[in-house]
Amino acid sequence: MRKIGVKEIEDIALGASLLGSGGGGDPYVGKLMAIGAIRETGPVTLLDPEEIAGNAFVVPIAMMGAPTVLAEKGIGRNEYRTLYDMVSSFYNRKIDALMPIEAGGVNSMLPFAAAARLGLPLVDADGMGRAFPELQMVTFTIGGVSATPMALTDEKGNSTIFKTITNKWTEDLARAVTMVSGGSVSISLYCMEGAIMKKYCVRNIVTRSEQLGKAIRSVKQGTGTPEENFLAAAEGCKLFRGKITDVLREVRGAFNFGKALIEGSAEYKGKTASVEFQNENLVVTVDGEIRATTPDLICLVDTETFIPIPTDALKYGKRVLVVGLQCYEAWRSQAGLAIVGPRYFGYDTDYVPVEARAGIQNRGGRA
Repeated sequence: MRKIGVKEIEDIALGASLLGSGGGGDPYVGKLMAIGAIRETGPVTLLDPEEIAGNAFVVPIAMMGAPTVLAEKGIGRNEYRTLYDMVSSFYNRKIDALMPIEAGGVNSMLPFAAAARLGLPLVDADGMGRAFPELQMVTFTIGGVSATPMALTDEKGNSTIFKTITNKWTEDLARAVTMVSGGSVSISLYCMEGAIMKKYCVRNIVTRSEQLGKAIRSVKQGTGTPEENFLAAAEGCKLFRGKITDVLREVRGAFNFGKALIEGSAEYKGKTASVEFQNENLVVTVDGEIRATTPDLICLVDTETFIPIPTDALKYGKRVLVVGLQCYEAWRSQAGLAIVGPRYFGYDTDYVPVEARAGIQNRGGRA
């Protein structure tokens, strides 16, 4: 158990934006929400999963929709209390702790804002170890945990509770409501007891994010080059380096879809790369050859600062380093790939681990 204040939030937000693999929204927006709540109410208590009792009631809180919409729409303070009241009333029990459902710019931060305003602790765990675009894409689905009953509310006060037959149905129905509600909503789903959470969660995601954030801030202080220090701290595979020459994007079905085209520089001069995304980066190719695919993390960072760049902030002229990170080991199982592998997203290719494509030794399958 430890306290998370404004200083820690700065590092967590930065590191989580890397683990977001381009998705999860603008980390600045999420960070402001968390910092504002903590300054008003005080630090948030962060608990290790093992500090959660087996019969404790743990509830994830997140936003759903297109991150570009959230940046304009925003989230007020009332949504957290609405979700708490809906879930607590439905289950007829108090909520003992909150947790993030994914890592990413906004969804790593909203649970801190909610925990601060509701006076609840936050668990150092999530259900992805990164960010994915759809609700069923969590380790809890692999474990057979239902996403519903799921509470949903928008900033105007409209709210509902879903009970669906599969987690994919949860995604499809909630996505339709999200579109009608303007493209972004606040949700609470995969409500579970501590024993289930501990069995299937990705542990220590907040701590991992904080460590990455600190490392990114200090890349110029190590013994190697800043790039070498960044890759070592992130345990990443260098996939490409260059200048963004075009970005094609559209908001469709409350998702950000698109492709970034990159002209190579330095050792990649004369080569071209493309990165395709659906909220999160899904596939990177270099001269037409696939270099990494989901569920491994594909991250674009600034070549000077190594600050991660979300997909909604990609723009012409930006100099980027494309890096691949190994995903959480469960995603590499047959059950995991059925949910988040490249074929699920419509790519006619089998999954090959990023370290195998890069020709380096496996570092343990962690994100």
